[in-house]
Amino acid sequence: MKRNILITGGAGFIGSHVVRLFVNKYPDYRIVNLDKLTYAGNLANLKDIEDRPNYSFVKADIADLDEMRRIITENHIDGIIHLAAESHVDRSIKDPFTFARTNVMGTLSLLQAAKEYWESLPEKYEGKLFYHISTDEVYGALELTDPQGIESPFTTTASSTEHHHAYGRAFFLETTKYNPHSPYSASKASSDHFVRAYHDTYGMPTLVTNCSNNYGPYQFPEKLIPLFINNIRHRKPLPVYGKGENVRDWLFVEDHARAIDLIFHKGKIADTYNIGGFNEWKNIDLIKVIIRTVDRLLGNPEGHSDSLITYVTDRLGHDMRYAIDSRKLQRELGWEPSLQFEEGIEKTVRWYLDNQAWMDHITSGDYQRYYEDMYSNR
Repeated sequence: MKRNILITGGAGFIGSHVVRLFVNKYPDYRIVNLDKLTYAGNLANLKDIEDRPNYSFVKADIADLDEMRRIITENHIDGIIHLAAESHVDRSIKDPFTFARTNVMGTLSLLQAAKEYWESLPEKYEGKLFYHISTDEVYGALELTDPQGIESPFTTTASSTEHHHAYGRAFFLETTKYNPHSPYSASKASSDHFVRAYHDTYGMPTLVTNCSNNYGPYQFPEKLIPLFINNIRHRKPLPVYGKGENVRDWLFVEDHARAIDLIFHKGKIADTYNIGGFNEWKNIDLIKVIIRTVDRLLGNPEGHSDSLITYVTDRLGHDMRYAIDSRKLQRELGWEPSLQFEEGIEKTVRWYLDNQAWMDHITSGDYQRYYEDMYSNR
């Protein structure tokens, strides 16, 4: 079946992987990549597919309702995969209004424009889908306890180790009550509610997924893993919040893209799916894995970069633990992660070390000033 799919935020980290997957996998689909190209959007992320006949790019702001109406109507869009968002918690603490505008009003503009266009068609909502990508941070925080070995529910090589560590008995379920703590997570929670409201009020076919932390190639280096890889290479301090005790669940970005593909095509309308890898790491333990991997690949002696670890004042309202239970996605749609974490980190570190020109371009100018402001221990 031929589709006209709009992917918002497609020049960003996760979005570029989703765009690449859909353009390559579905030559009969027409993929329209919509991105505002703010600091984290980079068309260099898609150089390998930019000339494909089934791909086009449009620069636009999702909060511009009239522009969303025009783009959706002129391109006869029947499916929307909505990834465009402001996503960095630190930035949201300094500038919550930008997060509300993009994440809430931008999502609302897309919903309204899609609703108006789809309701104007003879078949209305038949064969249409508004798929909204959210975050595990909307659920709030989980308690931190002594690590326990748990059996992974996954049977692929991603879980070939006997046990995964869990830093508590509780996990986020699709039914977990929302309890956002940062301006970022509050804005995403609000956008999630609007998506579900458009289904309940107007009958719009919608889906929502909530994913854990992603890592992999093309991630903007304000996020922990690419930031630390780059800093180790250049012998810069590695800023660790508090004592580095906070726990996050990590998923390789290409596994997230595969999940999005599967859910877009086979997910149940009006449902919610959690996406995660049962892969919890304390920040400080993750950082030590990154240090060892980068030093080894650069030919440095073991422990060479340990002294770069610099503890800085903790983030305001810093959630202690996130952990996703994605067994529903496995049970209903058969999705599993494909990589062991150590394999994914190795692949990720190699990519950043091999693509220094990409990193140098990204980290020039305004980003440097932002970095100094965000991580200075004043």
